[in-house]
Amino acid sequence: MDLILCHTTADFDSLGAAVGLARLRPGSRIVLTGGCHPGVEEFVRLHRDEYPLIERRSVNPDRIRSITVVDTQFRDRLGKAADWLDAPHVQEIALYDHHPTADSDIPATLRQVELLGAVTTLVAEKLQERGVSLTVHEATVMALGIHVDSGSLTYDHSTPRDALALGWLMKQGASVPVVAEYIEPGLSDNLQGLLSEALETVETETVWGYDIASVLLRTPQYVPGLAGLASRLLELTDTDAIVLVHEYATHGDAPRIAAIGRSHVPETDLNRIFQKIGGGGHAKAASAQLRNADSKEVIKTLLEELKQQIPPPPTARDIMSSPVRTIRPQTTIGEAHRILLRYGHSGLSVVNEADNLVGVISRRDLDIALHHGFNHAPVKGYMSTRLKTIEPDTLLPDIESLMVTYDIGRLPVLEDGALVGIVTRTDVLRELHQNSTQLCPLGPSERRGLETGKGAIDNITRQREADLLEMVRSSLSEPLWALLTQAANAAEERGWHLYLVGGAVRDLLLAIQRANSQGTPLDRVRVNLTDIDLVVDGFHRSATVGAGVELAKVLQETHSAARLDVHGRFQTAALLWHKDPVFDSLWVDIATARTEFYPYPAANPEVEASSIRQDLYRRDFTINALALRLTRPHGGRLLDFFGGLLDLRDGWVRVLHPNSFIEDPTRIYRAVRFAVRLGFEIEEQTQGYIRHAIESGVYDRSRYGDGEGSKGEIDRLPGLQTRLKNELRYLLEAPYWKSALQKIDELRALQCVDPGLALTRQMWWQVRLVDRWWHRFRETRDRSPIASPPLWQMLLEVILSHVRLDRRGTVARHLQLPEDSIQRLEKLASAREDIIDRLSVSRCPSDVVRALRQHDWPSAMLVALSSPREIRRQIWRYFVEWSQVKPILNGRDLKRLGYKPGPQYKAMLEDLLAATLDGTFRQDGADVETQKQRAEAFLEQAYPLG
Repeated sequence: MDLILCHTTADFDSLGAAVGLARLRPGSRIVLTGGCHPGVEEFVRLHRDEYPLIERRSVNPDRIRSITVVDTQFRDRLGKAADWLDAPHVQEIALYDHHPTADSDIPATLRQVELLGAVTTLVAEKLQERGVSLTVHEATVMALGIHVDSGSLTYDHSTPRDALALGWLMKQGASVPVVAEYIEPGLSDNLQGLLSEALETVETETVWGYDIASVLLRTPQYVPGLAGLASRLLELTDTDAIVLVHEYATHGDAPRIAAIGRSHVPETDLNRIFQKIGGGGHAKAASAQLRNADSKEVIKTLLEELKQQIPPPPTARDIMSSPVRTIRPQTTIGEAHRILLRYGHSGLSVVNEADNLVGVISRRDLDIALHHGFNHAPVKGYMSTRLKTIEPDTLLPDIESLMVTYDIGRLPVLEDGALVGIVTRTDVLRELHQNSTQLCPLGPSERRGLETGKGAIDNITRQREADLLEMVRSSLSEPLWALLTQAANAAEERGWHLYLVGGAVRDLLLAIQRANSQGTPLDRVRVNLTDIDLVVDGFHRSATVGAGVELAKVLQETHSAARLDVHGRFQTAALLWHKDPVFDSLWVDIATARTEFYPYPAANPEVEASSIRQDLYRRDFTINALALRLTRPHGGRLLDFFGGLLDLRDGWVRVLHPNSFIEDPTRIYRAVRFAVRLGFEIEEQTQGYIRHAIESGVYDRSRYGDGEGSKGEIDRLPGLQTRLKNELRYLLEAPYWKSALQKIDELRALQCVDPGLALTRQMWWQVRLVDRWWHRFRETRDRSPIASPPLWQMLLEVILSHVRLDRRGTVARHLQLPEDSIQRLEKLASAREDIIDRLSVSRCPSDVVRALRQHDWPSAMLVALSSPREIRRQIWRYFVEWSQVKPILNGRDLKRLGYKPGPQYKAMLEDLLAATLDGTFRQDGADVETQKQRAEAFLEQAYPLG
């Protein structure tokens, strides 16, 4: 017998999933282990014959072969049927649920758990994959399961997969009128009376801006449909959460209690709260059945747990930007406008000589003044002086109210009369809607989805802050997590916030995403981070521009094995471990939150201290502009201001700013590197920005000047020098360098190296040939005298060999290649002429060796790439064979034979080497001793003694 078990007090999701599983597992029987919700019970009475339902009492435990549990992971939700799980003859226990964070106590042999609005969605997807057709009644109950458990796709745990599954069920014939009847039942006369009583007795309190309601109802017997009554009360009282407790008695027993919870508060998880009293459900809807409990104590317990889950709303100090960009009243309109352009602000605060706030001027005010020609007028004539200000402890709801009431776009934050920050309308909107951008799990995607194996960042971004932080902790090694915890504690002690930012966050989320898509338990995910970026954001309290450096020094006090590098210009410090027994090779950058401005294309940025928001805003791509807060409160909060999570899910590399590539051409190469390494695509508009930057000619003008007086401009362009060389190195060192180089050429980005440079068929053939040759040399390294430069450098030299001869050395110098590399490229033409001339007339191996040993092997290789096949064959044999040949006699042999040491030794050994190469001593397959005897005779004849 194969059984499918619904949990006690089965809901439509449990029943719908069970019906679908009965089609996946033909011959199975569904057991309602302990009653149903009232609406489900009514539905079952009418449709019982359509589904393979049997009663618990009719099951013979000795005949159970397999058990499938749906919509729960806990034995106590199965009532007495839980005993069947321990039967020794049960061959398989499968579990289907949609609460991934649950700590299950069911010994399942097959576990299918995904974060979805309804477990029925998971079953519907499997039916769809197998091409199973449903009856109208099957499709209807499954559609009910998704509708009820997802609030008809309105609950915050609803996902696109639920919507897709619902659409498929409608195609299968799900009855919309029946669904409507059971998901929106009208209140019965009994419930109408209780609604009136509840409205008169409901109690409310406000917790951190949220209105929380509670109500106690007592009736002689159980009243079905109270879940709908709780939802109706939530609407009518305009509260954010409600706890409804129903006390009743059945057949003279002691009073029983039904507790129901509903919540619209984003941070709350009613499922966790109700699990503590033996119930469960979802984050925003849960219930429990109790016996022998005090109803008032139950309400008190649930309310206390609920209030503890509601975190205090952010204050102005939490969301403000600091330090504030200020100007004086005498600043001209034109200068103020240039400052806005430079920093991307929408307004500026105006302070007097004593740094007291006297006004605010917006971009709109400046634009109007400029339109009327008042470029040189002072801003004091145009600024707003009737100001609304707030304090650092002003709560977010109060800030929002001020902005809406007075239509204010920015509110200065004053502490003891001093301007310490500013809160903009954008800051408020981001904070209010930060959860709205969190992703949902996807099934078959319209664009990339299953074809590319891209799972969703679903279980990650939908977690509570503490849960996400725990996921990250479990993904890292214990020593590394201890280091991050130490850094966070040190930052907290100083009143600062500390964030893990950039690539480390990206790689952690991708690793957890891969684990989700592969069904790997999250506690088994391990991410080896070797490069970590930390950002200190502390200007809301006491940080200075040196906060990052100070924090790095604190960490080094307990980690003396780390080398500390400080870069004062950029307000950063780095801790570096090299082959450490604990951290291996680890690089930890610690910076003070900063903003930057590029004074001209490809320049080094000018850096100033700022906030975490501005720090993320200055980054290159959305997937790198993510931050995870490590400090309390809100440890584990994920910051995503630019849709980086969506791009991680969909596999896009998307740039943050349209002018990003004009400001820094190396970002083109970084875009390619991330795309190829991660298996992503460069987003279409981003590709357009790249092509626009290249076609604009800005790199050409910057490099070679733009008219008189521009000589030497190249010395001011780090973006086309060291940074570009480093990006080229990263790409050419990577195992995916071939794909990356092709993508760079597709974008015509080799022009950043030199105008007109492109990956021709000849260059493409040459770099691949060098790759093969270099690895062959590596195989014979132990016995080869050839010293190998790194492969990336050889590949880059091949690319630069296609630059015009008169510019080749200049470009190599701009990229700051080693001097021998520069000289090699400058002399390549003459080297090629010499080698080809000499090898064209060579008749034996010794001639080839004499010709090629005048040149270093990289030069010979570069020459071989552009030489005829016969010349290339000779050079190849020189590399792998002839260059490794030694004279059959050495200096000791010469001394043994009676020759006095002196200058003639060199000539003698040269002649011996030539004869050895040309096979003079190997005639007739002679052995080594015979060859040596012939060599001695050769010397006696050529260099007679005495």
